[in-house]
Amino acid sequence: MRSKRPTKRVTALGSAGVLVTATLIAGAVAAPSATADSRQSRSHGQSREQRGAAVAADRAAKAGIDWQDCPADWGFVKPIQCGWVSVPLDYAHPNGKQLKLAVDRIGSTGTTAERQGALVYNPGGPGGSGMRFPTRVTNKNPLWVNTSKAYDFVGFDPRGVGHSAPISCIDPQEFVKAPKADPVPGSEADKRAQRKLAAEYADGCAERSGKAVLQQMTTPNTARDLDVIRAALGEKKLNYLGVSYGTYLGAVYGTLFPGHVRRMLVDSVVNPARENIWYEANLGQDVAFEGRWKDWEDWVAKNDAAFHLGDTRAKVQNQWLKLRATAKKSPLGGVVGPAELISFFQSAPYYDSSWVPVATVFSKYVAGDTQAMVDAAAPDLSDTAGNITAENGNAVYTAVECTDAKWPTSWNKWDRDNTRLNKDYPFMTWANAWMNLPCATWPVKQQTPVEVKTGKGLPSVLIVQSTRDAATPYAGAVELHKRFKGSRLITENGAGSHGVTGLVNPCINSRVDTYLLTGRTDSADVTCTPHATPAP
Repeated sequence: MRSKRPTKRVTALGSAGVLVTATLIAGAVAAPSATADSRQSRSHGQSREQRGAAVAADRAAKAGIDWQDCPADWGFVKPIQCGWVSVPLDYAHPNGKQLKLAVDRIGSTGTTAERQGALVYNPGGPGGSGMRFPTRVTNKNPLWVNTSKAYDFVGFDPRGVGHSAPISCIDPQEFVKAPKADPVPGSEADKRAQRKLAAEYADGCAERSGKAVLQQMTTPNTARDLDVIRAALGEKKLNYLGVSYGTYLGAVYGTLFPGHVRRMLVDSVVNPARENIWYEANLGQDVAFEGRWKDWEDWVAKNDAAFHLGDTRAKVQNQWLKLRATAKKSPLGGVVGPAELISFFQSAPYYDSSWVPVATVFSKYVAGDTQAMVDAAAPDLSDTAGNITAENGNAVYTAVECTDAKWPTSWNKWDRDNTRLNKDYPFMTWANAWMNLPCATWPVKQQTPVEVKTGKGLPSVLIVQSTRDAATPYAGAVELHKRFKGSRLITENGAGSHGVTGLVNPCINSRVDTYLLTGRTDSADVTCTPHATPAP
């Protein structure tokens, strides 16, 4: 269940060794609500953690953030500024070991009268960095012009990510080594090999990052970190934008700190039901990806005059199977096998913006240009910095999902569930299984997920979701809407791009602006027509 942003070089690797297919200023602040938060704490046995969060937030409010020019190698130039916020590794011991979280910001562009505080962003993952959020202002993104007049845009690296005490599970160069084994097993021996890789990866996380750190790599702790950042910013209440996994982080924050929310916008929603976190979530993702993959194939077939890949879905699928078989027999360029192909092609069901680029590369390959596919799908084995980032992101993804919840330990269950799913939903199923299998042998205690629900003081939350989203199926938005009383759901009907608020759709864009600027929502849920379909 990981969100990924496709680039020319898509190199995110799965935990088990296959390419993945899935996915602040000083000032007094109020302590967490003594009623709602303590009630939540008692129900989850987390009273010490919640009290620790209050201690850490109070300390951060007094310390504030020493904003400076960003380090040159971080890639953020003036007027973006960077700083640090200290949080406890373990909130049950708030005066114990501290972690330094990297944060950045750009000031609001409007008048003093227009300013409404800070808007804090999380892009998903788990394992994604939000540090690029202020560049939406410097790059003059038209969708965010109105909001940026009212808010400082604040990004951060969550615990374990990037500059924030990064964790690791495997040597980065080993992480991107290609070609990897075909994710779809052809024999029991193939399954045993992948199981061995998964167990070794889990052990590597403990060896390279330490069990004490892994035990604290959870969504509730990241939510507490978010509250400490809020306090360090000098904000009595949080304005928050979360996408993909960032919606689950927001849901947990809203449950633990309902009285600390001012505005919350969640986009492309993880189903927060306890029983869905995280094993079932990944099985559901496999089904949804197959549906969106077929949507893309239908679009390619409709545009056969441009791509020449077949004028029916079946013909396009046949071309895919031929490519996959060829790469399995002899990896393209010596480095692009079926695993690398899945990592590249999965961008299409993730994001509409990848429909044309992926189809174009595929078309060139079928026309005889193998190098185009190699250039697009092969990992860049020389990009050391990029490899470190990719490995770190995958380590955090694994650590958070594996520690957040209890996973099946029986291989028979994994084998039975994924064998069944693969019959009808083969595009993602096995690669996603191997990515998550380290959770079956995870070396630290797995937690019980927070029961997401409305607490005292929680304002109306705005939920935005497309019906055909592959990474976070639509049912997740419906479930969160049900649990957060008074929330409003905007549905983009018939669309499926992951991350709706970044797309041009006036029906959605105008309502996002209205909510963030005024707090107002429609009197009822809204259904919008889809944004424009990509054109070849």
